[in-house]
Amino acid sequence: MRYLVATDGSTVSDAAVEHAAREASVWDADLEVVHVLTPETKLVDGDIVLPGEESAVDHADEILDAAAETAAAAAEHGDIAVDTELLTGRPAEAITTYAENAGVDAVFVGHRGRSERRRRVGSVAKTVIDKASVPVTVTR
Repeated sequence: MRYLVATDGSTVSDAAVEHAAREASVWDADLEVVHVLTPETKLVDGDIVLPGEESAVDHADEILDAAAETAAAAAEHGDIAVDTELLTGRPAEAITTYAENAGVDAVFVGHRGRSERRRRVGSVAKTVIDKASVPVTVTR
């Protein structure tokens, strides 16, 4: 079994990572943690190209590393396999496309991200729910 959790480095997405890791440890599933670089980024011949923003990749790698550490610490029933993947594009589209192509069994997201200040479910989480072909868990 394989689970996917998306993170943007926010407290809300950290909660999603923790929840996904606990579920993965209970069900003996592998966990894939993804972070999406925004539409300004491009993937050219397998390489990420950021016009004038090379530090964005370094920052994204830091987010993924921190999330992987959070996942490993949150696993309550033994070690879990945690992989990370850096995606590019519009977040909801990138997450659901990756989930479909990777054949994951479930997706976990936070109810809102860094850029969303409202209390209701954010647009990324809502779109992931609408587009995903597997169960989606939204955490608070």
